[in-house]
Amino acid sequence: MKLDIIGDIHGCFDEFEALTKKLGYTWINGLPIHNEKRQLAFVGDLTDRGPHSLKVIDVVYKLVIQEKNAHYVPGNHCNKLYRFLVGNKVQVTHGLETTVEEFEALDHINKEKVRNQFINLYEQAPLYHQLDEGNVVIAHAGIRQDYIGRSDKKVKTFVLYGDITGKNNLDGTPERRDWAKKYTGSAWIVYGHTPVKEPRTINNTINIDTGAVFGGKLTALRYPEIETVSVPSSMPYVEEKFRSFD
Repeated sequence: MKLDIIGDIHGCFDEFEALTKKLGYTWINGLPIHNEKRQLAFVGDLTDRGPHSLKVIDVVYKLVIQEKNAHYVPGNHCNKLYRFLVGNKVQVTHGLETTVEEFEALDHINKEKVRNQFINLYEQAPLYHQLDEGNVVIAHAGIRQDYIGRSDKKVKTFVLYGDITGKNNLDGTPERRDWAKKYTGSAWIVYGHTPVKEPRTINNTINIDTGAVFGGKLTALRYPEIETVSVPSSMPYVEEKFRSFD
């Protein structure tokens, strides 16, 4: 199995298109196709903050649901957008407002199209993917070794939000433990969620959220090669959004 696993896109469609082309994909009828039968996979957080969330949804929906030629797991922003689209009361903040603004600008027919696409994509997605006979696991915020194979509420919270402590950092973001330091499994865990300036590899885990929406890069992991490929972001650089590890 040959995969190109893409980090948090957050509506940065131009960077997504540029990255796929750098990876050797050709866009045919609006979709990226690889002539060596490589498949794209997405670690979630397709939308919010960036300028073209709905275009990202459209392409990923078509690849995953219609063509059955890609893999997707939801992130916390995906979860919140899903809840918004099914009519739950959510706070339209922390980036969701940009996606909602795009959505509200559509006519009724296109609103229903986007709503149906994303609900379908989200409801058919697993909490995390175990691919290549379990040798690679894709989970938005990562996953503990003892959680692999489970899908209970604890696991859902972990894969969407990370190993949260229940406390907040000074900037209001949830405090998270560095679970990757304790990972001892043989399967590769590929995840995003926490923006880092460079892909972070530790103990068979790799964080490929390099902060495209905060002016960093959009990064993909080529599997099984375990090589990263990135393109620069066109978004303004926001230093404080990036996390550094000891």
